[in-house]
Order: sequence, then structure tokens, then C-alpha cells
Amino acid sequence: MSVVGFDLGFQSCYVAVARGGGIETVANEYSDRCTPSFVSFGQRNRLIGAAAKSQVVTNCQNTVQGFKRFHGRAFADPYVQSAKSNLVYNLAQMSSGVTGIKVMYMEEERVFSIEQVTGMLLTKLKETAESALKKPVADCVISVPSFFTDAERSSVMDAAQIAGLNCLRLMNDTTAVTLAYGIYKQDLPAPEEKPRIVVFVDVGHSGYQVSVCAFNKGKLKILATAFDPELGGKDFDDILVKHFCEEFSKKYKLDARSKPRALVRLYQECEKLKKLMSANSSDLPLGIECFMNDIDVSSKLNRGQFEEMCAGLLAKVEGPLCSVMEQTKMKKEDIYAVEIVGGASRIPAIKERIAKFFGKELNTTLNADEAVARGCALQCAILSPAFKVREFSITDVVPYSISLKWNSAADDGLNDCEVFPKNHAAPFSKVLTFYRKEPFTLDAYYNNLKELPYPNSSIGQFLIQNVVPQESGECAKVKVKVRVNVHGVFSVSNASLVETVKTPEGEEPMETDQTVKEEEVSQPGSMMESFPCFFISLFQTSEHGKQEKTENGKQEKSGDGKQEKKNDQPPQAKKPKVKTKTVELPVQNNLHWQLPTDVLNMFVENEGKMIMQDKLEKERNDAKNNVEEYVYEMRDKLHGILEKFVNEADRDAFSLKLEDTETWLYEEGEDQQKQVYIDKLAELKKMGQPVLDRYMESEIRPKAFEELGRQIQVYMKFIEAYKTKDEQYNHLDELEVTRVEKQVNDAMAWMNNKMNQQNSQDLTLDPVVKVQEIQATAKELYSACNPVVSKPKPKVELPKDEKTENGPVNGHQGTENQSGRCHIRSSPT
Repeated sequence: MSVVGFDLGFQSCYVAVARGGGIETVANEYSDRCTPSFVSFGQRNRLIGAAAKSQVVTNCQNTVQGFKRFHGRAFADPYVQSAKSNLVYNLAQMSSGVTGIKVMYMEEERVFSIEQVTGMLLTKLKETAESALKKPVADCVISVPSFFTDAERSSVMDAAQIAGLNCLRLMNDTTAVTLAYGIYKQDLPAPEEKPRIVVFVDVGHSGYQVSVCAFNKGKLKILATAFDPELGGKDFDDILVKHFCEEFSKKYKLDARSKPRALVRLYQECEKLKKLMSANSSDLPLGIECFMNDIDVSSKLNRGQFEEMCAGLLAKVEGPLCSVMEQTKMKKEDIYAVEIVGGASRIPAIKERIAKFFGKELNTTLNADEAVARGCALQCAILSPAFKVREFSITDVVPYSISLKWNSAADDGLNDCEVFPKNHAAPFSKVLTFYRKEPFTLDAYYNNLKELPYPNSSIGQFLIQNVVPQESGECAKVKVKVRVNVHGVFSVSNASLVETVKTPEGEEPMETDQTVKEEEVSQPGSMMESFPCFFISLFQTSEHGKQEKTENGKQEKSGDGKQEKKNDQPPQAKKPKVKTKTVELPVQNNLHWQLPTDVLNMFVENEGKMIMQDKLEKERNDAKNNVEEYVYEMRDKLHGILEKFVNEADRDAFSLKLEDTETWLYEEGEDQQKQVYIDKLAELKKMGQPVLDRYMESEIRPKAFEELGRQIQVYMKFIEAYKTKDEQYNHLDELEVTRVEKQVNDAMAWMNNKMNQQNSQDLTLDPVVKVQEIQATAKELYSACNPVVSKPKPKVELPKDEKTENGPVNGHQGTENQSGRCHIRSSPT
């Protein structure tokens, strides 16, 4: 089971995996741990990540970035319409009304949904993780901004499915950071002690997020969150770009916004300048060659001027900080520490304002760029059965208050109720009880538009089906379980009809599938209908799926003024016994901007086709590059190391062939099928390989002859030792040694003959003897001689009564010499 965390950032992404007993941020194919959030569309394939970013100038209108902010948004969304002016690529409206991206792909105009483009980016991140882990990746945890709504979160979940990923949890950026911070702390307060309060500030490229977290040993609880989606690194870039556009317009009479390529280059230079100003307070230059109309532009700026330009943006820093302090009703002295992360957290003016607000120095113990990815990987490890992780529970919060509204069965119009207030614990489940005679619809929505950075407050509609009245004609009791799940998405998880069946007195009630034993607590306020009562009971669902009652309350009178009886109240005498059973009811979910199943399946299929097309195109490009590489390599070598191994006529013919191939590559050979390049390479190698082989043979042949000669000398020394009656070889048979001698002499004669022939052979001709033949001769000689040379000596068997092991033999000590004879010497008595 894979354990992977993806930080799906606005400008760049990070991948963290669990391996080697810890969490590691892995590098991509460019040995960079940061993968740009870019996707570039070409005539034959897509480029994703660093390769796509390199196309942002040359193929700017088909290279997309910053698409994360368009998740779950309609094309008519005011935010989308205002953002269009700063984009170099085109947005379009899809048939469902959501925002799409219009590009040229495979030589035709295509409109891709935001889910599809994000799915492409996730596919690349998935490949990076698989390359690092050397195994398939499916299970993962993906980060999202804490201010994402249900529609945006569902959109990211759909993108994960398109990429073939099983997202175990969508994790808020700041929650991931708190986990990466707290799980390694050994000095946290005990569960019964006062928690340690830490504020986390994440200033990323596209948003500003603040959260207050309470830590105890083995658990963390988010107390409050606040955010500003309009305060991030890109907003500072926009101010710089706007400034220089106005300056260049006055100074050079150039309109940078009229040329997408010029605008892209200006954004790149402004981002570099912003980073330099974070480290230097002096005047820094900005220069771009051939900016527009072959005109070079230049300017300069310092940090003081930059902060003055961004005064309005910097004034927004304190807003979310004040908000979380008001929500938690804490004092600044209650804060133990303030941790800051995010790429834009390096801007000195931001750090100064945050530090001044809390009156304490900011902590940077976490990696500002990788903390989110590491936290996601830790959460994935906690959820994975394949890893043993220290017990650590995580309680997140609901970022926006959620309400339900429905039509009253008593013709009183609409009724509504706030089910999950802001900063309510999540994940969390609640059971609602209705009394109805027919199917009904629940509308979920965000009830505070002022705090919602999203134009549509609707979450979705949920139709409770198959509701029928009781046999007596009275309203049936319907229990509806609503939930904010681990992804932070609201849903109606299930609904059930509770039937009551009366049995005669004394008759035992029949067993039922499930008995409802929940206390029902009526919700005060406008939720009480005149006849059909509405009740709510609260349950929190833990990470392991267990339900625990977390709230209780007093019974209140229903709409008809009668007191509702408790379930555990005994029945009055002489009344029939009552049993209950539940029947599951189907629930039809209609979530805002959720992709239909058939559309999602089509996107998954299309992604598979595009992955295959990218693979085929890569193979085609590799085949083309192999031809080009061979042409350059052989052209240089023909007048270098290969010059002595080819005659002048063949060299001229081969050089001409290489030149013609190079010309072909950049003309009609620019766009050919893979097999054409394979055939072209084979044609070139037919002429060049014999020359290369002659060179390689000349390089290796002397070493092969030297090794064979060394082997012959070893065996000749053996023969000489045998002839001199060396006791070491007395056990060998003379006939065997004679055969060895003949084999050695033949090998020596063959080697001398071939060496003499080769020395007189012209280097431009094929060699007389090849290295393979020399090695075969050496192997044959070894096989014939080595069994004789290494033949073991026979052991001398002593009489049984004289055998000992490292001890005296009949009062004597025996030793065996190398010739196998046993010498006996007297032992002292």
C-alpha cells in the first residue's frame, strides 16, 4: 500500500512519501523536489511540470498555470471574469456552465475542464512518486486550501479519480502543517492538562491562511481558521507587473499586455525581482532583452518602494489574525508560539507585521515549502495499515457555517436550521428526525455569504425517497444522517424509515433487523413545525468509524403542545407492546457542480488515451534523438579517433551520408513516424558500425592477448615444475600433463601467428582475429588445463588403530606433508 502526500500548490507542487522509517520529499526527473504546476499542450503530446514551464514563453497560449483557483467555479463567476484579463491562455464555458480551458491540442481546438487539467498534473506527480517508491501508487492524501468550499473540494476529488488516485483524505493546508509540527513533539502536555496553543500562518502563492491549534500528547484540535484568498505571492507579482507595465508604457511606448509572450516574460522577471528584494534592501535592476518590437527595457526598484506600492495589500495581513483571536476569545499571551510557512512568508514586510501583531518572534522550524506535503504523507501513513505510526488524532473544523432548509409539511413555507456552525468539529455526523408522509428534499447551503469567497452559497439538494405514511395514516418517522466527512464535504450519508408495530398484550414482539435506541433532542427555534416534529441528535464519527454521542439535551414540547415520551419510559398497563424496525431509504444527491458519473468516466478514459499518446510521442522523439545523436557523434569521430580505421573513399561517402541525414532531420524528417527513424538509424549503422567495430577491436584486442599470454605462462611454469619432479605434482599422471603441454603449445603458436598477422594487417580492414575468438581460445585452454593443474592429492589412509585427530598416534605425533607421506616423530615421555 502506497503512502504518499501531494501538496497541490497554485504555482508548484511537492510529493512526500513514507519510506526508510520516515517521511521524505522526493525529487522529480530533473532532481528537483519542486514540480511547477504547469501543463503545456502541443501538436502531438502534453508536457507537464518543469518541461511545461520551459514552454511558457514559446507556447504561452497553450501552456496553462494558476488553474487551481478555478475549481468548482462557473464561467460566469465574477472572480473568473476578473481573472481572465491577467491570463495569457483562454478560458471558455463548458456545456455544464463551469469554467474550461481552451487550447490547441493534437492540431485541433479543445476545451478541457479544470478537473481534467488538474488530473493531468496529478498524473505527473503520481509518476514522480512511483519512480521514487519503485511500485504503483494509488492511495494518497491531497492538500487543499482551508477556504475551499464543497464544490471546490469535490472538483479536486474528481481530478484525483481522473488521475487514477484513491484520495484517502483531502487535508487543509494548515491542518497538514499542524500535523507535521506536532507529531514529532515529545514535550506536549498530557491529555488532561491545559493544551499548548500554537498559531500557524501559511502565506502561499495564492492565499493567506491562519489557524489556531491546541496540542496535547497524541492529539491536535484546530480551534479556529481564518483566511484571505486575495493575499498571496501572486498578488504582489500583479502589483509589480502593473507598475512596470505603466513605466514601460511611458518610457518606451510599449503596451506589454497586448503581447502575451511579453507579459509572461515580465511576470517571470517580476517574480525574480520580488525574491531578490526579500534578501536585499538596495536598488535592484530589472532588464529584459528584446522585450517587444526588438526593444530592450530596463528599470530598477528597491524594497522600500516595493512596500510602499503594496501598502494596501500589506494592510490586509492583520485581518485574519484578528479574526482567529476573536473566534477563540484568546489573549495574545495564551499563544505559545507562531509558526510561519509558505513561499511568500519570506517577504520581510509580512513577517514584520505578523510578529508585531503577536508581540513575539516568529518560528520557522518547519520547511516553508515542504511542510504541507510532509503533513499529508504523515496523515496517509496514519490511515494506512501498512505503516505503524505513533497514535495521533486530528480534529479539524468546518470553515463555513452550514444550514439546511426544507418545505414544511404543514404548509408553513420554508424552514431552515444551522446544522454545522463555523468552526464545528470535523469529521462529524448528526442524525435528524423528520415526520413525513411523502418524499421530501433537503437543501444544504452556506448561511453567511459575507465570509464566503464564493458567489454561490448552495451546496446541493438531497431527495429522501420512498417515504410512505404509517399503516394508520400518520406521518412516518424518518431519520436522516448528515455528515461533514474527512474531506470536509457535506453530505446526507443515509436515511431510514422507523416503523412502529403494535403487538397484542402478552405476545412477544418479533425480532427486528435493527432497533433504534437513540435519544432524540429537539432543536429550539424556528425548526419546530406545527404537526410534523423535527428532532436532532448529535453523533461524532471517529476515524475508525465508531459513533459516540457527544451532545444531549432536555426534551421539549412538540408543535402540538404534547410532551414527547422518552424511549426508555415503560408502557402503561394494559397497552399493546410496541416494537420498532428501520428500513433504509434511498437518497438522491445533487451536489453543486459535481461531475456526473458518465462524464467522469469519459474523462478517465480520455486521460488514459492522452497518457498513451504521450508515451508514444516520447518513444518517437527518443527514436528521432537517437538518429540525431548518432549523426553528431559519428561526424566528430570520423575525423578523430576513427580516422585511422576507415579509408578516404569510405570516409567521404559516410560523411556525405551523415550530412544528408542531418539536412533531412530538419526538413521532411522533422515529423516522421517512429519506425522511419528506426530504419534511418539502421541505414547509418550499416555504414558506420564496421568502422566503430574495428576501433573497438583495436582497443580491446591487446588486453585480450595479454590475458591469454599470462594464462599460457602460468601453465608453462606448471609443466616445468612437473618435469623437475616437484613433489607438489608427483600425484599427477604423465599422460595428462603431456596433453596439457600440447594444449599450451598449440595456444602459444596460435596466439603468435594471429598477432603477427594482425600487426601486418591494415587498420582500415577487418581484423584478422576478433576479441571474441581470443577470449574463446583462453576459455578453451582453461577448460583443458585447469582440471589437471588443480587436481587434488590423494589422502593417505592409516590403520584404524593409528588414526587420531590432532593427537598422538601410539605414543607419537603424526604430520602429513604436501606429498601425502606421513612422517612420525617421537613424542617426549
